[in-house]
Amino acid sequence: MTGRTYPDDAADPFPEPPLSFTDGEGREIRIEESGGDDFDALVEMYGQFDPADRAQGIPPVKEEAISKWLDTLLSEESLNVVAVHEGAPIGHAILVPDREEAFELAVFVLGDYQSAGIGTELLQALLGHGRAGGVEQVWLTVERWNEPAIALYEKLGFETSNAESFELEMSIRLA
Repeated sequence: MTGRTYPDDAADPFPEPPLSFTDGEGREIRIEESGGDDFDALVEMYGQFDPADRAQGIPPVKEEAISKWLDTLLSEESLNVVAVHEGAPIGHAILVPDREEAFELAVFVLGDYQSAGIGTELLQALLGHGRAGGVEQVWLTVERWNEPAIALYEKLGFETSNAESFELEMSIRLA
């Protein structure tokens, strides 16, 4: 047991995928559930990540490592959504089950698409997809210096559940 805590109250509902929107740069973005049929496109997307945009050692750098990592993320137990622009994935968000009947969240948006509202929409769609799939508790870790990400998570309803290391652990209750 980690001693992880979750808010007492469930967060407000989130939209479920599929959904489309225009991002802050005027680009048409579609968010869809991902079941692994876009595996090769996701490997290619992750291969485009700038090393400076990698946090906590992910995503991996080499194609073989990316493929192995995605095999785990796209398992039947995980929930995945992908943001697509002009037919190619530009963002990916995942809920991965842990050993305590909760789900860990991870989100990735290519550098050229950051700060345009895509991460917010991607996370809302993922949390809506998770709630619809019966997910009740979600947690994540974020580096303390990543103030934009922390502000986004708080805006969505995440609360800090552990602040004892160089990373913050945050959690949300969906149901």
